Amino acid sequence: MSSTLRQLTPVAAFFLLVLATPFLLRHDYYYLSILTMAGIFAIIVLGLNLLLGFAGQISLGHGALFGIAAYTTAVLTGTYGLPLAVGAVSGVGLTALVAMLIGMPVLKLKGYYLAMATLGFGLIVYIFFNEAIGLTGGPSGFVGIPVLEVFGFVFDSDLSYFYLVWSMVAVALLTSLNLIHSKYGRALMALHISETAAQSMGINIARHKLFVFVLSSVYAGIAGVLYAHYLNFVAPSSFGFHFSVQLITMVVLGGMASLWGGIAGAVFLTVMPEFLRFYENLEVIIYGLILILCMMFLPKGLAGGVCKLLSNVRRRFGREP
Repeated sequence: MSSTLRQLTPVAAFFLLVLATPFLLRHDYYYLSILTMAGIFAIIVLGLNLLLGFAGQISLGHGALFGIAAYTTAVLTGTYGLPLAVGAVSGVGLTALVAMLIGMPVLKLKGYYLAMATLGFGLIVYIFFNEAIGLTGGPSGFVGIPVLEVFGFVFDSDLSYFYLVWSMVAVALLTSLNLIHSKYGRALMALHISETAAQSMGINIARHKLFVFVLSSVYAGIAGVLYAHYLNFVAPSSFGFHFSVQLITMVVLGGMASLWGGIAGAVFLTVMPEFLRFYENLEVIIYGLILILCMMFLPKGLAGGVCKLLSNVRRRFGREP
């Protein structure tokens, strides 16, 4: 219980900041929509950080898992008219089931081989989204997805959806923090350092790998449901290989094995392109240079840079009389 309370305090402070953000932005709905998308990506990154940063298992297929949930809820609610709750639960459930079926054989691989296997899975799903025109709408995308409604409350405004998404981010963050400070989290970190040493300590390697892979897919599934009902439109281009790489970049830029850093990385890489639009043709070049500079001067990511800065400040003031 004490561990939960320790994690709850910073998360509560974080949530208070989220509540104040619309007022700080003077209810500018354009920026709220950008931050809403950043929150959706942050949920995926939190799960991916558990898999990659803590367990040391790379995945280039999380864009596809994200898309499976989005298309599932879109088809069930938009085409067949099923209740939103059914679509949402089915989207997350199918994503977890697919992750389990894929994870059991694929997670026997390591390193680059695991990356290539998950990449292949992602490409297969992407091709399916494009070719199953009668079901998914093909390359043109799927339209007619209903607005999200929970217990009679309709999330039909940017402000309401912003609060919904970032509430889910706070829940996912608190869940992840408690997980990594539990025996399962310690087992995952041991697995990352050395699978052989972890196995010698009695840790079931296969079970823990599958657990964290499915858990991270649940995070991606939740994000996919929120994404589909926010935009009311989904297309295969949103769930391809490039998006999976972008998710990995968010994890690395934010800081490996740092949940707070993962959120920072998701927000940074979502917001930054919006500011670079002012530079028109130089946008891609500036974007690349910023990433290169971040990797050069912040090798441990944004979280590592903040920790180093705080450490230097404490050291400096500690030497002062």
